[in-house]
Amino acid sequence: MNIDVNKNIYLEDIPQIDLYMDQVIQLFENTFHSTKRNEDEKILTKTMINNYAKGKLLIPIKNKKYSKDHLILLSLIYQLKSGLSINDIKATLDGINQRLTNEEDFDLEAFYKSYLALHNKNAAEFKENIDIKVNDVVDVLGSNDDEHLKKVLLILSFITASQFYRRAAESLVDELTINELDEKKKSE
Repeated sequence: MNIDVNKNIYLEDIPQIDLYMDQVIQLFENTFHSTKRNEDEKILTKTMINNYAKGKLLIPIKNKKYSKDHLILLSLIYQLKSGLSINDIKATLDGINQRLTNEEDFDLEAFYKSYLALHNKNAAEFKENIDIKVNDVVDVLGSNDDEHLKKVLLILSFITASQFYRRAAESLVDELTINELDEKKKSE
């Protein structure tokens, strides 16, 4: 099993100049190419970016160019979209977008560095957990050497763990949404 979990857009990968949409797409394609399941899979498209902008998952785009902040937000969206709905992603990133839009003293780059540190830690833990889950399947099956059954149980184990993490993330999104509603009521 060869899974490239270390791919990400790092701050040093982001040019110091604003990019046009085609350049943004190229940066994402070049970075995440090895994570594609097949050649037809698209990492990021113009339609996706336009939908993120229209759905207000991003801060407003200026002169059809994307800043470093936009690229960081797109990277976060890319990571979130495999496990959360667009509405949940919007709820998750809304507070960050508000801080950026209101020009609050918020250091998006420092926040992103924190995310990258957690990503790298999670990638290392994932690699260790793969071996543990493989051993768990062998333990459960005992002396049965049927490779097909081992793979099916391993798939089920991975999906179950994934669902647990997704539900935990959705619960946190719900908490963010409830807290946001409470804050709006207090300010009225």
